[in-house]
Amino acid sequence: MSDPYDLIVIGGGPGGYVAAVRAAQLGLKTALVECEHLGGICLNWGCIPTKALLRSAEIYRNALAGAQFGVTLSGAPGFDAARIIARSRETAARLSAGVAFLMKKNAIDVIWGEATIAAPGEIRVEKPKKLPVAPQAPAPKTALGEGVYRARHLIVATGARPKALPGLAPDGLLVWTYFEALNPPAFPKSLLVVGAGAIGVEFASFYRTFGVEVTLVEAAPRILPNEDAEIAALAHKAFAKQGVAIHAATTVAGVEKKAESVVATLKGEGAPPTLEVERVLSAAGVAANIEYLGLEALGVKIERGVVATDGLGRTNVAGVYAIGDVAGGPMLAHKAEHEGVACVEAIAGLAAHPLDKAMVPACTYCHPQIASVGLTEEKARAAGHEVKVGRFPYLGNGKAVAMGEPEGLVKTIFDAKSGRLLGAHLIGAEATELIHGFVVAMNLETTEEELMRTVFPHPTLSETMHESVLAAYGRAIHI
Repeated sequence: MSDPYDLIVIGGGPGGYVAAVRAAQLGLKTALVECEHLGGICLNWGCIPTKALLRSAEIYRNALAGAQFGVTLSGAPGFDAARIIARSRETAARLSAGVAFLMKKNAIDVIWGEATIAAPGEIRVEKPKKLPVAPQAPAPKTALGEGVYRARHLIVATGARPKALPGLAPDGLLVWTYFEALNPPAFPKSLLVVGAGAIGVEFASFYRTFGVEVTLVEAAPRILPNEDAEIAALAHKAFAKQGVAIHAATTVAGVEKKAESVVATLKGEGAPPTLEVERVLSAAGVAANIEYLGLEALGVKIERGVVATDGLGRTNVAGVYAIGDVAGGPMLAHKAEHEGVACVEAIAGLAAHPLDKAMVPACTYCHPQIASVGLTEEKARAAGHEVKVGRFPYLGNGKAVAMGEPEGLVKTIFDAKSGRLLGAHLIGAEATELIHGFVVAMNLETTEEELMRTVFPHPTLSETMHESVLAAYGRAIHI
């Protein structure tokens, strides 16, 4: 048994490694347990590699549109699918190595294996063998291994894995999760994407850009069910224009696997009764990794499949904490990171502030991009707010037109009585880079008057944000 640590973090994803770094900064003797990849699913099989793929798709779209901008190419633009995939994997590997560097720089011990909490303040680490959701990376040369380790505090940051739908169990060949979709041996000619949340629409957008016949189905009445209905409707229109076949309020009743294709039985008004495709991508969400950790035996409270915590990561068992996906939604990397910092600062005795989940932005990197923060119009009205709603189209923005990206909308929702910004919802070019302006405004409790008085640079896409605020109060200039 090793000398005790102040803190052991179980899970090396965004929440876990950020918590470990912050703990080390605060002078806590810290260790991090990981069984697959430093950086977790986000860095290795989620956020980062998907963005690398979508960047390739963006460059390809721009190449196809070159003539519109006076750029001539010798012959029609083409693409190398193998190189696109390889670059994505190289990007993930580079950043995973960066996390290893951060561990070394901050004198954080890396323990390689799977941890079970044997008792409060004590874990047992064994060779990785459970929940094999992704190809495992080799253990870092400097990593510790199997054994019993002690710490005054334990943070569970084990993340989540793809959720398996009944009758649609992934097999790694014909029925994919996002792991196979990120690293296919070749692009299929046709793809059925089941689930039209962020993961589903990002992959639908990527594969459609490279000519794959994509069908997108969603059990909810509309795609992107967590987004503002107006924004989701614009996304539906844009995807349909690109050639994606969309069927909302539709489920997959069953699949028949053939040698190199799948016949799916669909149930939904307007959907074909059967559809044959080369591959199926199951993108219907994720499930928290709460198994095999010893949480139940320890008496840690589990609610609706996730670990129950207070606003600072504390569970009902003293000395045991949980952050990130394993502690519930929104299941986003940036939410996990901020939870990790708040949790560690509370452990260290600092005046930590619980994360306000209403202030967590959501970003979807399809084409066109989608980003949001706060309440949708529907939820704001349902909560009893009298609202003022501003809308400004990209078509009225000089920079968007100059970029050749005139399709988009910025929508802002204010409380009519106080001028408080309740929510902001964007679709269009660089929406994911613009949303932070509204996030900062909401965190600072900025009013509509202060936003209207703010000078936005010209010509920029950010001017759409200003105009949307002005529009909510009948003062928009360029529409």
